[in-house]
Amino acid sequence: MTKKKKVLLIIFIVIIIIGIVGYIFSKKYYDYIFAANLIIDEEVAYIYIPNESEYEDVLEILESSGYVIDIEAFNQVAEWKKYPVRVLPGRYKLSNGMSNNELVDLLRSGKQTTVRLSFISLRSLPILAGKVAVYIEADSTEIVNLLMDDETASKYGFNNKTFSAMFIPNTYEFYWNTTAENFVERMAVEYKKFWTDDRKQKAANLNMTQSEVSTLASIIEKETQKNDEKTRMAGVYINRLKKGMLLQADPTVVFAVGDFTLKRVLNRHLKIDSPYNTYMYAGLPPGPICIPSTSSIDAVLNYENHSYYYFCAKDDFSGYHVFASSLSQHNANARKYHNALRNIGR
Repeated sequence: MTKKKKVLLIIFIVIIIIGIVGYIFSKKYYDYIFAANLIIDEEVAYIYIPNESEYEDVLEILESSGYVIDIEAFNQVAEWKKYPVRVLPGRYKLSNGMSNNELVDLLRSGKQTTVRLSFISLRSLPILAGKVAVYIEADSTEIVNLLMDDETASKYGFNNKTFSAMFIPNTYEFYWNTTAENFVERMAVEYKKFWTDDRKQKAANLNMTQSEVSTLASIIEKETQKNDEKTRMAGVYINRLKKGMLLQADPTVVFAVGDFTLKRVLNRHLKIDSPYNTYMYAGLPPGPICIPSTSSIDAVLNYENHSYYYFCAKDDFSGYHVFASSLSQHNANARKYHNALRNIGR
């Protein structure tokens, strides 16, 4: 073999070696970037990156999740794509077989998956705080402290008795990393959306503030679970208010007593001296006794115009009520109901 051929052979071998080494390295880097690096057994999986998290926190979250096959490979790609300087908090939906490139792009995009929070009617703001804390990053203590704060209520035009009127039951979408403050701010926005010009005008026609409408709605909420009789019941209370009669609403007495397991209001309960005791004090109580549903609020605004001043539970235990225009008629209805209770041993 001539010297020239030997040189060419050596060059060829070197090229082959360089090619093999290049392939090995390029395959390694390709796998780092594009090969699957997540294994997820569940149907749906999420990771949660809290507010103020740093890149080291993200690595710890991913490693502890057990979803990432090679955390070092993820770290390498994250460094290449400068993710450590762009950590965004949130709730991110993961897919089985995701590559490091896909995961890094998702996390640094901030395109988190929202959570859906629904509530219809709740007894109090602390209960609302506990429900909300299940869905967002802020914990229940942080939320309840804000909801029970006088300055927070005042900021939005309420006081500590009426603040619950601002929270309109519905289904809402939030980002998981929503703060307690941002939750309350969002509810203020939704409150303004709910109180359209039409609803405001109907409240004005009743000579009621929006909070007073919610207060009466909260009483109706606790009186009946039947939406189709709420407007009639609202008409009863509005008739009593117009005539200057005591509302004599049992749910307000339960609220005044503070025992929400109370099944029957007795004479001794009616003597509780509280502005919420509508057997003792005329007019509406100082604020809502629960967070009423929108159906109850709209029942007040669209109350049925009639001549009824009384109602009591039907003796068929259907959950509906029978209405009366006179006290004598009401007493007769009440006797039927109490007789039915005695007949079943209650």
